[in-house]
Amino acid sequence: MQTPVSDAAHGHLVSRGSKFRVLVGVTGSVAALKLPLLVSRLLELPEVEVQVVTTTHAMHFYRPEDISVRVYSDKDEWEMWTQRSDPVLHVELRRWAHLFLIAPLDANTLAKIANGICDNLLTCVVRAWNLDRPLLFCPAMNTAMWQHPITATQIAVLKGFGYIEVPCIIKKLVCGDEGKGAMAEVSTIVDFVKEYLQRSTVKE
Repeated sequence: MQTPVSDAAHGHLVSRGSKFRVLVGVTGSVAALKLPLLVSRLLELPEVEVQVVTTTHAMHFYRPEDISVRVYSDKDEWEMWTQRSDPVLHVELRRWAHLFLIAPLDANTLAKIANGICDNLLTCVVRAWNLDRPLLFCPAMNTAMWQHPITATQIAVLKGFGYIEVPCIIKKLVCGDEGKGAMAEVSTIVDFVKEYLQRSTVKE
């Protein structure tokens, strides 16, 4: 398991070496079932380190023991901070990551981010994110939700922030509907990350 080392003096999450650090955010879409596969495929990339930040609802769709890296949740944010000198987890994760990949991004979290709401660990990382570093998001929702006019508006807001959309696809959804709204294939998502890995010169 790849686990960041805690710098006791400064509270920072640090890594040994100069790996490209990918923070994967996972939200409460059924596409979260693909998290173990996504993490394993990302770890196959050379010189890549991965950590995960999850919403509570996302945890309904995968087993933490199936994830080979550290998974951070809201519980960790509050347990880490007990006094003023303690590190703030969402800030430490923001500092640690070279790239933030939200896969899947469900309709609820999409709406939160578009409106600046930061009421859990994942959305706090987004709100604190360094806009000089890439943030990729992979929408995933029911076709009827995808087709609602508010969705296009909120997607446009995120892209206006400079975030990069990994477009959803057409397929038969778990709910039985067939249409657009499914998360992009894992191979496609990994290809997007590879593009940024290839152009990146990692600097601390």
